[in-house]
Amino acid sequence: MAKRALIEKSKRKPKFKVRQHNRCPLCGRPRAFLRKFRMCRLCFRKLASRGDLPGVTKSSW
Repeated sequence: MAKRALIEKSKRKPKFKVRQHNRCPLCGRPRAFLRKFRMCRLCFRKLASRGDLPGVTKSSW
């Protein structure tokens, strides 16, 4: 779990746009962020396996 202070800090508008850092809105994780779904890989897997993400299917071959 991310530190609460860093999550709150990332919600503020940065002084310069290039200082913005992507962070998962569900858990606050700063790494392994998927831009297309706006969440981290861990939350993505959890929601996709439950079927809460429309259009996402588990691959099999």
